[in-house]
Amino acid sequence: MNETANLAGLVGRSVPRVEDAALLTGRGRYLDDLPTSRNTAEAAILRSPHAHAEIRSIDAARARKMEGVLAVLTGEDVAALTRSLTVGVKANVDCWPIARDRVRYVGEPVAIVVAENRYLAEDALDLIEVDYEILPVVVDPVAALSEDAALLHPSLGSNCISERRFRYGDPEAAFASAPHRIAVDVSYPRSSCTPIETYGVIAEYDPGEDAYDVTANFQGPFSIHAVIARALKVPGNRMRLRTPPDSGGSFGVKQGVFVYVVLAAVAARVAGRPVKWVEDRLEHLMASVSATGRVTRLEAAVEADGRITALSWDQIEDCGAHLRAPEPATLYRMHGNMTGAYAIQNVAIHNRVVLTNKTPTGLNRGFGGPQVYYPLERLVHRIADALGLERLEVIRRNLVPSGAFPYRTATGALLDSGDYPAALEAAVVDGGYAALVEKRDRARAEGRLYGIGLAAAVEPSVSNMGYITTALTPEERAKAGPKNGAQAVATVGIDPLGSVTVKVASTPQGQGHRTVLAQVVAERLGLPLEAVRVNTELDTGRDAWSIASGNYSSRFAAAVAGTAKMAADRLRARLAAIAASQLNIEAGQVEFAGGRIFDRNNPDNGISFSRVAAASHWAPGTLPDGVGHTISETVFWTPEQLEAPTPEDGINSSLCHGFIFDFCGVEIDRVTGAVRIDKYVTMHDCGRILHPGMVEGQVRGAFAQGLGAALFEEYAYGDDGAFLSGTLADYLMPTVMETPEPLILHYESPSPFTPLGAKGVGEGNCMSTPVCIANAIADATGAADLTLPLSPGRIGELIFGEEKQSPAPEAVQAQEPGRPGERQLTGEGSATVAASREAVWRMLLDPGTLEAIIPGAHGVEKVSDTHFRADVTLGVGPVKGRYEAEIKLSDMVEPESVTLSGSTRGALGSGNGVGHITLAEDEGRTIVSYRYEAGIGGKVASVGGRLLDGAARVVIGQFFQALARHADGGSAGRQGLLARLKAYLGGRA
Repeated sequence: MNETANLAGLVGRSVPRVEDAALLTGRGRYLDDLPTSRNTAEAAILRSPHAHAEIRSIDAARARKMEGVLAVLTGEDVAALTRSLTVGVKANVDCWPIARDRVRYVGEPVAIVVAENRYLAEDALDLIEVDYEILPVVVDPVAALSEDAALLHPSLGSNCISERRFRYGDPEAAFASAPHRIAVDVSYPRSSCTPIETYGVIAEYDPGEDAYDVTANFQGPFSIHAVIARALKVPGNRMRLRTPPDSGGSFGVKQGVFVYVVLAAVAARVAGRPVKWVEDRLEHLMASVSATGRVTRLEAAVEADGRITALSWDQIEDCGAHLRAPEPATLYRMHGNMTGAYAIQNVAIHNRVVLTNKTPTGLNRGFGGPQVYYPLERLVHRIADALGLERLEVIRRNLVPSGAFPYRTATGALLDSGDYPAALEAAVVDGGYAALVEKRDRARAEGRLYGIGLAAAVEPSVSNMGYITTALTPEERAKAGPKNGAQAVATVGIDPLGSVTVKVASTPQGQGHRTVLAQVVAERLGLPLEAVRVNTELDTGRDAWSIASGNYSSRFAAAVAGTAKMAADRLRARLAAIAASQLNIEAGQVEFAGGRIFDRNNPDNGISFSRVAAASHWAPGTLPDGVGHTISETVFWTPEQLEAPTPEDGINSSLCHGFIFDFCGVEIDRVTGAVRIDKYVTMHDCGRILHPGMVEGQVRGAFAQGLGAALFEEYAYGDDGAFLSGTLADYLMPTVMETPEPLILHYESPSPFTPLGAKGVGEGNCMSTPVCIANAIADATGAADLTLPLSPGRIGELIFGEEKQSPAPEAVQAQEPGRPGERQLTGEGSATVAASREAVWRMLLDPGTLEAIIPGAHGVEKVSDTHFRADVTLGVGPVKGRYEAEIKLSDMVEPESVTLSGSTRGALGSGNGVGHITLAEDEGRTIVSYRYEAGIGGKVASVGGRLLDGAARVVIGQFFQALARHADGGSAGRQGLLARLKAYLGGRA
């Protein structure tokens, strides 16, 4: 079953990681650690507070005049120097890296400020005035398809930017003859991987060469290099892109930094200085790429014994406001794997890609896999329940059978190797499945909520570049020309002292590239690990790379490390020929080990590796005839199995395919709804294991992120398009305290298609874990329909039913829709002030009083007796910004009542509202009663999602306390909150 590791060699052993010495002692070199030239300026980005709005005007005059500001760029400035970004499919729509005529999601760049430092740049953002006209918003992907939905791109004429139908086998006949048709409807939410290190770019422009030199923590794929060069209107050789030595994680999302590469490069050109930009955490959560959301209806034709004979997929992919390359990659990466681990020969697929008022999507760990396996494996559980069968038995009956590999799926994937039934049985036995079933039965007998979930999945790795063209019709593909393959590149070089260096065009994000590559090359050349040094920094202006380069789709072990082996083997063959001539033996007798090259039959007849290796440098004339130099070897490798899509839309979308079988036991607290994972078993066939310790690390990391998707993580949006997950208090992620220890098992079936027999393993549990846990929760609760993430609140609804709203909340979300793009709040209350009605009335009309009690006021201007304007700095939670507030009084009945209308706007958002105030006498005091309706939009509403609803009564109460203190002649009350009332009435707290 297992391939025995060569214990005498290095590959297959958990050697200490080369990277860790620097990382664990704080000596890592991340983008923000890199030295820059002394004249490097810094940039800050003004972002849209609205999900959808026309830009009427942008006034940046004050910002441009600010001392220390070097440049301010708007959409029109950027457009004058660039082209629209490449759209993922052919469509009549532009895709700019910055808003021009309108904004289409909260957080979209609207202007860029370049200044001497980031502090000045941030301050200058407050001086930019943008006049917006709010437009209707669409956030639901199904609603986006309706005829009356708001259009994001009028030139497109629809919010559906791509639609395709596929048919494989004879699904209609299979459904017609099947005794059962069973379906699931799933809405898979958006989530993201949120690495510790955010986006970062350092850009420089050389006017003499008309060339850009950019360093960015860009993960790839490097097909985007062509997109960047085209956008900047320069040839590819004038767009030099470099990566830093270390990365603080990516998990795919740093592919999305390319938009900011374009913006920073243009900013450097306009400012005439190198420009550095590093994203902050709020920006990253709100505006970097997330995974796609997907609405799926999946129906199966099922025989009485649970065998599935056909699948019908209806998928609606939510790609946000723009379809940026490489999207719709997430939808089509799994196209060859739509039957999962099962032998199903009839498939129908209907794909639609829609645009909504959300941030554009991009690659996230396991991209496409979670969105496929969640409905598929929920369906398998549903089939078992509907037919009264054991769930494990339904999985068994549908698996690709033993001995069938290589196996061609209905949609075109060529599953390279494996024995899925054997791997499943090994997991069942070694993982203790029978004992877990007994434990569940005992728990249920005691009245506890305990469930078991199962999931089987195929993990694809080494993507075929041609899979994305499946989004095109066969006719469109024929016209555009074929695309296929998965080229990897590696260079192994030997210096004059015989030292070995490895260079690959794959940018690591923590996977341990330097260690594994050193293992592979050192073993092939018979050297100790420390004799090989690996450089993983990429420089497109100097290094060998291809459009397929990058670190994505779990391609490192299978493709990149394998290519390094091939380069080492070519050098080894030449070294063997040189050594054979010096040792007077046949090249076939040459052995490499211990830093020596020697006669296998007579080990004493040998020579040092360094002496043979250096001959190409010191004495090239001594090389045998016909033997090339050994200075370096570069190998470009692409596997023949990755062909372009067929005319029938069959596509082998990935080179190699691992197998995963997971099962888990969970218990749910009947009172709190909290989920406790009691046991989790995950079985992996990832081919030949190169470094067991790092494989375990990859499995654990993907498991933790899959756990987050199941129970915690969601990019949530309000109906108005406001982003509601803008802080790590709102976007929850599992920590080590919430992540249990999984039992990791392996079944090795080396791939016949890769140089080392390895397959990918870094993404699998992101695909299998969310649905495995969901299936366990469904088993525990008896629920048929589940919505991720399964938070205690949602679990509580499964247990107790939907919670009813309090009949008389003091501050609740408005029931009637407000202005598009705003969060609506209402509230009412009263307070007693120790002053006469006349005194309170005068306070409301006195600018001096207002300035005294407005926190952060920079001045209050009395425009007229009933119109005031204030410049204030306010904040909610972690967000603080400068705002212009307009307050007008109307319906004045002195000193009894007044209507107070307000509006605010600033870099972090805007809003408006109305408050109705009445003053009643009470034995020399005044009872002030109020009610208000407020609309709040922008970043402050987004990141304050957990704060705003509950803050209303606190804010209003604090306002009246401050008013009372002022009326009593006490403290000037600079902590008083009349301004917050006004801000709340105008949309700010």
